[in-house]
Amino acid sequence: MTVPEHPRHRLADSLTHPVRFSIVAGLAAAESLDFKDLKEAVQVNDSTLSKQISILEAAGFVEVRKSFVGKLPRTSLKLSPGGRKAWAVHLEALREIAGQ
Repeated sequence: MTVPEHPRHRLADSLTHPVRFSIVAGLAAAESLDFKDLKEAVQVNDSTLSKQISILEAAGFVEVRKSFVGKLPRTSLKLSPGGRKAWAVHLEALREIAGQ
């Protein structure tokens, strides 16, 4: 008899950190968000948000776009297609774990 794999094995390590989880949750609810809006939603400082976004970007979960509005820099963020897929798998695994 084969024992089914525990759902925790489907959790994305990059999403187990509370700030990264919150970032991806915020981005999943929107097409894209400006850095400032995401910072306010997640309630962290610039440095913390930048560091966690870099980790998510390196994992391929987040796409970062830098532009200018007039002379002011603007950073916008969105989930990559792979990030959306990882988010869905991660949430489903959490639901399975919670339902056991």
